[in-house]
Amino acid sequence: MRTAVHQQPWRAKACAVRTLSKASPVLAFFASATLAMALAGCSAPHVPEGATAAQPDLVVPAVEQGPAPGAGFILGVLPGVGDAVLQTLQRAERTAPLRYRVIVIPGSGCAGMGPIANRYFAGLLHAQVLVLHKPGVDPRSQTKPADCPHRFVLQDRHSTWLAQARAALRADAQQLQGQPAVPQLLVGISEGAELLPALAPEVPHLAGLVLVGASGLDPQEAGALQARRVGAEGDWAALEQLVAGAPHDSVVVQGRSLGYWRDLWHWPVAQPLIDGPWPVLQVWGGDDALVPAQAYERFAQRAAPRSPAGWCARRMEGADHGLQQPAANGEPRRDGLQQVWAWLEQWARAPRSGLCAPLQR
Repeated sequence: MRTAVHQQPWRAKACAVRTLSKASPVLAFFASATLAMALAGCSAPHVPEGATAAQPDLVVPAVEQGPAPGAGFILGVLPGVGDAVLQTLQRAERTAPLRYRVIVIPGSGCAGMGPIANRYFAGLLHAQVLVLHKPGVDPRSQTKPADCPHRFVLQDRHSTWLAQARAALRADAQQLQGQPAVPQLLVGISEGAELLPALAPEVPHLAGLVLVGASGLDPQEAGALQARRVGAEGDWAALEQLVAGAPHDSVVVQGRSLGYWRDLWHWPVAQPLIDGPWPVLQVWGGDDALVPAQAYERFAQRAAPRSPAGWCARRMEGADHGLQQPAANGEPRRDGLQQVWAWLEQWARAPRSGLCAPLQR
């Protein structure tokens, strides 16, 4: 299908492999490396007052070494299921005192966050940060979406990622035993947010969930809305038939394995978020090309009965899927991610006010 949608900015995001059907750009919002898009403009982010722009390079520590306060990210590992090992990035607080800890579940794709982590998380001043990568993802990798290896595509599915992440977070909690308890936040970036409700019980002292560029709807419903938005209902219907059909899970279609699509088609997100006891902060861009505003608004309607202190959505006008706002009228580009971290810092100074407390100017 060759239409104007081939010119969309997310056109080349699908992990192209030898497939039953090539990844169609109209469905590439699912096969996208959302981190790559979200971080494309992070080379010169806004640095909050009190932070320093210069950051040390990523280092590989000795096994027993941990992050030192004020230092950059270091590589680590956590055990998954069986013999699996998940690679991590870890960073101590940049500024004393330590007030909270952030566990990050990244979005889709096969690139790591190592090359941009110091810039991306610059505004988290009083927080320890743990970034948990998918199985098979090297934090230092800068692999482009079209070059995702076939073995990664075959193993990449929500159920596998959830099982591995659960095991890793349990191991992380064990490692923290004996250390002073601090409140923890689970941050999900785009696709990563779809795991948060199921991972929440594994995090001790969990104070809330933060959704960045994630609608809150079940991914199948959000996908249907996006397909309608870009005129791809036919592709979506054809994919649905394959999902319900007989081909093996290992068959790759639209840049993903059918196992991935089958998980996604039945993956619950909205109701667990609404029913869960955790406060939820959701932040999204008004110019998001990957998730339609209708999806965010539909979830907001369903979540409205929750206590205002227990759920809030903040829309950044003019921001894209990665919360980046282009330069305009002579003003520099704005990095909305740093604003999100500033809100978390505000909460950490007065946690009793809640994640959804009125914003301080």
